[in-house]
Amino acid sequence: MGLVDRVRKRIVEEIFKRIPPEAQLTRVEFEGPVIAIYVKNVKFIIENEGIIKTLAKTLRKRIVIRVDESARLPEKEAKKRILQLLPESVGVKPENISFDKVLGEVIIRARNSEIFFHDRKLLYNIIFVETGWRPSIVREPPLRSKILEAALNYMIAQSDYRRDVLRAVGERIHRETIFKDQYLRITALGGFREVGRSAILVETAESKVLLDFGFNPSAPSVKQMMPRLDALGINPEEIDAVVLTHAHLDHCGLIPFLFKYGYQGPVYATKATRDLMVLLQLDLLDISKREGKPLPYDIKDVHKALLHTIPLKYGEVTDITPDIRITLYNAGHILGSAMVHMHVGSGLHNIVYTGDFKFGRTRLLNKAHTEFPRVDTLIMESTYGGVVQKPRKEAEEEFINLIKKTIERKGKVLIPALAVGRAQEVMVIIAFAMQSGALPEVPVYIEGMINEVTAIHTAYPELLSREVREKIYSAENPFTYRTFKVLEGKTARADIVESEEPCIIIATSGMLTGGPAVEYFRLMAPDPKNTLIFVNYQVEGTLGRKIKDRMESDSPIKEVNVVVGDKIETIRINMEVHSVEGFSGHSDHRQLLAYLANINPKPKRIILNHGEPEAIRALANSISKKIQKKTLPLPQDIELYAPRVLDSLSLVI
Repeated sequence: MGLVDRVRKRIVEEIFKRIPPEAQLTRVEFEGPVIAIYVKNVKFIIENEGIIKTLAKTLRKRIVIRVDESARLPEKEAKKRILQLLPESVGVKPENISFDKVLGEVIIRARNSEIFFHDRKLLYNIIFVETGWRPSIVREPPLRSKILEAALNYMIAQSDYRRDVLRAVGERIHRETIFKDQYLRITALGGFREVGRSAILVETAESKVLLDFGFNPSAPSVKQMMPRLDALGINPEEIDAVVLTHAHLDHCGLIPFLFKYGYQGPVYATKATRDLMVLLQLDLLDISKREGKPLPYDIKDVHKALLHTIPLKYGEVTDITPDIRITLYNAGHILGSAMVHMHVGSGLHNIVYTGDFKFGRTRLLNKAHTEFPRVDTLIMESTYGGVVQKPRKEAEEEFINLIKKTIERKGKVLIPALAVGRAQEVMVIIAFAMQSGALPEVPVYIEGMINEVTAIHTAYPELLSREVREKIYSAENPFTYRTFKVLEGKTARADIVESEEPCIIIATSGMLTGGPAVEYFRLMAPDPKNTLIFVNYQVEGTLGRKIKDRMESDSPIKEVNVVVGDKIETIRINMEVHSVEGFSGHSDHRQLLAYLANINPKPKRIILNHGEPEAIRALANSISKKIQKKTLPLPQDIELYAPRVLDSLSLVI
């Protein structure tokens, strides 16, 4: 009997021994990191939930209960019964109920999803018992997300394939370890002493796991665009798992590439990251096609990556290989962003990989998590390791004052914004300012991919800051504030700019590299009543950076060339141009040091990544000096590293 069969046999025997006959247990399946127990009498299991908790603790595995196919109501009857059971306040329409036959789940899209989990999940359990279908509750967002709807429908349509994926993953996870020799090594594949193409390979005697696999489209060569997995001689099919921290393209942009070239394993991420990942990868494909810059993958590979994605909640301990288990924690960077706590072996070593994180207050998200079971090695981003940003309160006040002054002189405000995170932060700040009277209520036009991303935000209010979450739950959703007007198509742009009424325009792209923001700039720039406000970093070489540098110089150059179709147009800049610093989703120098002071327990080793060399150097110097002066509560003998791309570091020998 093979190792896989032996360990699975032992687990199955333990389950059959501990589950009473009254449950009518029919079979056990290994579905990815989860062990699925199929029963006919789910009511008995629910009434005796301690049995499952004890079993999960004994096996140290995640367990899910499903009802055997023979004990489920037919779909038509199940839908009818569910609609009878649901109060009107839940806001569920017949078309919002669908069935996943393979996993035995009923997907219920509900406007008021919280009610399912009140009173010890009473409504949830009633539906489960009476229909035999395990409820999968999805919040129906007040804004429609076409991507979210399409993703859900596609995954349901591909249930058979997803089941096969989960079972194949389950076989790889639930087996005994083969090798006695224990070691742990990490290799920097991208995003070390640079920003872009983030990727780390974690290797043990049993496993090869990737942490992120990003893309840097602005790099000067193909080698610098992609993580250097090729240099190690490792083929994608040799990888056991991919763990994704968040959906920015410099962290997720090349995950479909892995599937194109043979990867068949899982991608672990939060649900919000999964949805944003698909949206941004599809958008990248569209842009690359329009610009004649083909990517090394296509839409089929994006879809395949989606089907292989296994969503995890914050705080959910999950086995991903026979000798590695992970837990995701809030990173405070963008919606669904996560820090990865990686437990290797039986106490062999613990790694915390921060990904991109924010250890500070924002309107949109809670700050990054600091408490972990154990930390031996901390891999920490250092994007702003040499920069102290303006305090968030001051940044908000400056931002609101600039808008207010423009409105008072009957001008219009253009805010080019990054579609994920920054645009939603700006929307919340404006909504709160108008609600409090700090800003007059004028139309706020929102255009570009911002609308789709915002809709995904409204689907996951539990991931947002307490302030925003409470507003959404009390029907005061700041994303749907009464002055906000979502635009589709470009016919209204000239009318908006030529109108005499003041307004605010939030549009992509945030660096004026394309998108509707460029056209608004062309139309608005000649009028001195108008204002352009940058709220995110402008990368060298972008139109946004050129405008910013020219207008902030001692002798402003008030003209800039813009490519329009196949022509170059010279634009006269009479509008005011301002850059408000302090809205970044990254931790600045002070916040990075504060994070090290607050993380618990303290690491024995710190590895700095995701920063230009000067930023990492500045942060490393500060850490070393503060440790020596004992003003930073870290061990005096702590190891501090700043690897280059393709450097490897043995954490356990």
